[in-house]
Amino acid sequence: MRLALIGSADFGCAALEAFLDRGDEVVAVFCPPDNPKSSKPEALKEGALARGITPIQLPSLKGPEAAKAMRDSGAEICVMAYVLQFVPQELAHIPKHGTIQYHPSLLPKYRGPSAINWAIALGETQTGLTIFRPTDGLDEGAIILKKEVAIGPDDTLGQVYFDRLFPIGVAALLEAADLVVAGKHTEVTQDESQATYEGWFDQAAARIHWASHVTQTYNLIRACNPAPGAWAMYAGKKIQIYDAHLQVNPTFATVRGKPAEVIEVGAESFTVGCHGGAIEVLKAKGPEGGKVSGATLAGALNIEKGQFFDF
Repeated sequence: MRLALIGSADFGCAALEAFLDRGDEVVAVFCPPDNPKSSKPEALKEGALARGITPIQLPSLKGPEAAKAMRDSGAEICVMAYVLQFVPQELAHIPKHGTIQYHPSLLPKYRGPSAINWAIALGETQTGLTIFRPTDGLDEGAIILKKEVAIGPDDTLGQVYFDRLFPIGVAALLEAADLVVAGKHTEVTQDESQATYEGWFDQAAARIHWASHVTQTYNLIRACNPAPGAWAMYAGKKIQIYDAHLQVNPTFATVRGKPAEVIEVGAESFTVGCHGGAIEVLKAKGPEGGKVSGATLAGALNIEKGQFFDF
């Protein structure tokens, strides 16, 4: 098939390579302009250049220049893979078979830009991906394909995305494109009564509140690993917590310490009390330097048993 691809980052690059490797003709690649504040090159741009394709980098896809590039490409279908720019309906409808888009949740649940983070933070045991027809509404178009994946009790954002949703998502885009071009797909309208929307999982969402139940705190840490990093304040200094272990109090009699209290500093970690249990911090980062073991950070910041994190 002849396809245009709109996307960015590693996922967009992986989708590009998957279509090319199986013999499809990618006739246009749209990706954002280079970020002058970043030293890291745009992955989709680099991937396209490496395969002999000159990417189209426009500050906006709303204007006539983007529409002309799409028409001139002669694409049969457009595929959207990790898209950061708004794609107007005029552009999406130019290819003969329209446009399909990837989203990492089981739509209509968890619409929005941080779907995986929120699913983990809110204690979901299952998530997935959806390939759908993009509309001007955020993640509101008709569903073409869904794939489910489990979220294990200790899974982090990185594990759910990179180990599962990333590879399955690339394969699902190929499968959905084949179905659409062959006219063998179905389109199911999303049930608005089941829709949820969650905004960016930003620094405010990533803050640890030690007064929360220990399972909520642990879910938050998992949802922020590796980014943006769940964080808390200690002696006025910001500490980001990554790898951690959940300790649940089996009975009231086994309660150790108080919420936010450092109840142990060991050879590899330190442990902080919470309602219903404790969080053993295995890997963290202070205001300076990179990720280190909990014990190393405790030594550097004088974190000692009996002291408290800031509320």
